[in-house]
Amino acid sequence: MPLEPTKYIWHNGKLIAWDQAKIHVMSHVIHYGSSIFEGIRCYKTEQGAAIFRLQDHMQRLLDSAKIYRMDLDYSVDQLCRAVVETVEANGVAPCYIRPIAFRGYGELGVHPQRNPMEVYIGNFPWGKYVSGDHGADICISSWTRLAPNTLPAMAKAGANYMNSQLIRMEATVNGYDEAVALDVSGYVSEGSGENLFVVSKGQLLTSPLSNSVLNGITRASIITLAREMGLTVLEQSIPREMLYIADELFFTGTAAEVTPIRSVDRIVIKDGHAGPITQKLAAEYFGIAAGKRPDRFNWLTPVKVTAGEPVSA
Repeated sequence: MPLEPTKYIWHNGKLIAWDQAKIHVMSHVIHYGSSIFEGIRCYKTEQGAAIFRLQDHMQRLLDSAKIYRMDLDYSVDQLCRAVVETVEANGVAPCYIRPIAFRGYGELGVHPQRNPMEVYIGNFPWGKYVSGDHGADICISSWTRLAPNTLPAMAKAGANYMNSQLIRMEATVNGYDEAVALDVSGYVSEGSGENLFVVSKGQLLTSPLSNSVLNGITRASIITLAREMGLTVLEQSIPREMLYIADELFFTGTAAEVTPIRSVDRIVIKDGHAGPITQKLAAEYFGIAAGKRPDRFNWLTPVKVTAGEPVSA
């Protein structure tokens, strides 16, 4: 969906006008994909606007920077304050928040470390990411997820999402809402921008990080909620065919939130409707995000913004 500009973007410690947030065409990131980023939701709650798991997202940004030998001169607390400052300055909530750090203008070549680091934070309204109001129809992609020891899947890096673009475009061209990719061994990895959960015989399964899976913040939230509910949660390799015979399937992610899956490769999952475990987990997740249930894990960071309607249902 088209971006809705807001008034300010945070850049290297100060707010600048949205239209001034520009980089040179010869910046390193444009030629080599040398960026890391995060995606964060700010929700409307009954107590006001609040950002979901801000500290965890900022820690993952710093972890991604460390993996790629990027020196960011900011702590988790400083980055969190910058996000709050940006959201409050723009006065837009609920919203999607995009912090990004990349190697800027200086030198070309695959040795990147003499290029300056640039850090930006923007926020804007953004709605439902995965289409399918009654559950997503997905396929297994012909594209494979990143092999171990090629690009680090635990880093949320811009370059990784070239692979995601191929996965998503193939799905769209073939009439699907989204796709799931397999890893190099043929086991289920994840969607183009979402983690995947399988409900089978009352247990909740998800692929481990060793299957080229991003360590998703929403994924971790659902695992926490499921275990609190007394569900058995297994992080284990999942064969492709298990998706076809699952009792329930759903995606998780900051953008996707909790999205039920109706079919895989035109094979309908059970009766084609969101199952009871998916519904229960989604209700708990959205209940905390909306302030209707206690924030017992301290996942919400309040911001001083008058919140409008929810970003998504």
